[in-house]
Amino acid sequence: MLLHKVTIIPHKRALNHAWVVDAHVADMANQHALASRPAPVEATRPSIVASLIIALTNPNEQVRGQAARALGEIGDPVAAPALVRTLQDPKPGVRWLAAESLIALGRAALVPLLQALVYHSDSTWLREGASHVLHALLSKGQDDEIALVSAALEDVESAKVPPAAQAALGAITRAVGNMPGRRNERGDSIC
Repeated sequence: MLLHKVTIIPHKRALNHAWVVDAHVADMANQHALASRPAPVEATRPSIVASLIIALTNPNEQVRGQAARALGEIGDPVAAPALVRTLQDPKPGVRWLAAESLIALGRAALVPLLQALVYHSDSTWLREGASHVLHALLSKGQDDEIALVSAALEDVESAKVPPAAQAALGAITRAVGNMPGRRNERGDSIC
């Protein structure tokens, strides 16, 4: 066994290398064990997302940043309001990761982002993050109704942002209301 030969060499580098190899082998064994049994990922997804949303408020900047990144990778729209709140984090790296995750969520991020702009447009950090998100979504060809909000965010005067955001919210709401297969609160089809 190669691992035993490496670990008996009394050199620190060899011992460190052996530890890394042992860790890698253990990791491969764990991956094989996980791959051989069905993992109910979807069943635990809501609890994972909920835990990551809570982690966005952790005192540790790295924890908040990694939580924001993970939420974007998971792509659950439930995380959008929490990610929008994270656009006001005191650390720019965390704000950036939250914005990137909102971009990954795409259209699902728009309503909470626009609502935040209606009520909190005085926040410079929120406006900067929202501008980044909206520019990215516009470049992907999504939602022309957000172009006016994006333009308002470029203006120094934040008073123009709430009306533009409110108008975009109205346009999105009307578009969703006209979608086929829409249902009322009881689940009855209304289209």
